[in-house]
Amino acid sequence: MQQSKFCQSCGYPMKKDKNGGGTEADGTRSRKYCSMCYEKGAFLTPPDINTAEKMQKFCIEQMKQSGYNRFVAWLATRSIPKLERWRT
Repeated sequence: MQQSKFCQSCGYPMKKDKNGGGTEADGTRSRKYCSMCYEKGAFLTPPDINTAEKMQKFCIEQMKQSGYNRFVAWLATRSIPKLERWRT
């Protein structure tokens, strides 16, 4: 399986992930999810984040806390509904 260009949960560019991606349950690097979303084979987002819309709101708030303005955060999260985690 080829490495995704973007995290298939939040859309973060995988090449910018300082850890090189999240980890599977067996400790190997995830080829789909970033280290901010996925660790030891489980998603790190709160359990109530179970739809693309909720994930978008969550990511916008996280980005605002990191200093991004709301418009930039909104632009960055527009593709979330199209990502693999949210299509199924």
